[in-house]
Amino acid sequence: MKAMILAAGKGTRVRPITNEMPKPMIPILRKPVMESIVELLRTHGVNDIVVNTSHLAPVIENYFRDGNQLGVHIAYSYEGYMTEEGLEGKALGSAGGMKRIQNFSGFFDETFIVLCGDAWIDLDLTEALRQHREKGGVATIVLQEVPHEEVYKYGVVKLDAHQRI
Repeated sequence: MKAMILAAGKGTRVRPITNEMPKPMIPILRKPVMESIVELLRTHGVNDIVVNTSHLAPVIENYFRDGNQLGVHIAYSYEGYMTEEGLEGKALGSAGGMKRIQNFSGFFDETFIVLCGDAWIDLDLTEALRQHREKGGVATIVLQEVPHEEVYKYGVVKLDAHQRI
């Protein structure tokens, strides 16, 4: 099973912390939030992970390396370009990161999971995948209901009577 972790954003809403630390590396319970995501993926049988990076990419890559210490294989897709000064980050957005990998590899040749690298996730991925396959969807998006007064922090998704977006 394969997954992509989105980790290219600048984390502007939590500055100044993210001036020197990418948001996926912010510790929760004494370890980077992205490490918990990698562990969750491994627990549910995902062992092949691509992480798209941009902002402070070396911090993430130097910590996780090839993923061996966490029992997975990790590769990286850098969102940016080369300048005279070196690599210049330019995040492509969630879909842009996936499109870039699609153009250069067979990574998406089977069912795969995409997760944000900066969000604490406690989800039964095995059950989500079972439901995805059972319903035969092209894509499945797992949502979390939040109190009405907090919607402005997250956004709104409109569903039909069958719980489809």
